[in-house]
Amino acid sequence: MVRPLTGQTIARYRLLEPIGEGGMGVVYRAEDPQLSRAVAVKVLPERFALDTAALRRFFDEARAASALSHPHICTVHDAGEHEGRPYLVMELVQGRTLSAMLADGPLSLDAMLPLAIQLADALAAAHAAGIVHCDSSPAT
Repeated sequence: MVRPLTGQTIARYRLLEPIGEGGMGVVYRAEDPQLSRAVAVKVLPERFALDTAALRRFFDEARAASALSHPHICTVHDAGEHEGRPYLVMELVQGRTLSAMLADGPLSLDAMLPLAIQLADALAAAHAAGIVHCDSSPAT
């Protein structure tokens, strides 16, 4: 894992704790003091700061996601760079990931069906907007 940024401020967002990590960055639970709300801030690792292709992909994904408005797709609030660190600010969605739910054992059809419908509906909305989500996983 990269060096945690817990306690630091990116732009106006105070990073409180890491809540996830993937190939393109670390996601932190953060505070937006200007709007008095909790948000999720994804910070690109330093190793990507000079990688123009990775930066382009990061900001292209931010623009694409910010164009979507759907109840089952998190809202993008902000994106930018702070002291050379690219970041993306999103709605903080509370709850358990599908991976965490599956760790308790298989889901019943009654539990799984509403989740599958929500996922399919969200992916259909993205596809209708010309966006293909390439890395859906139970952890996100």
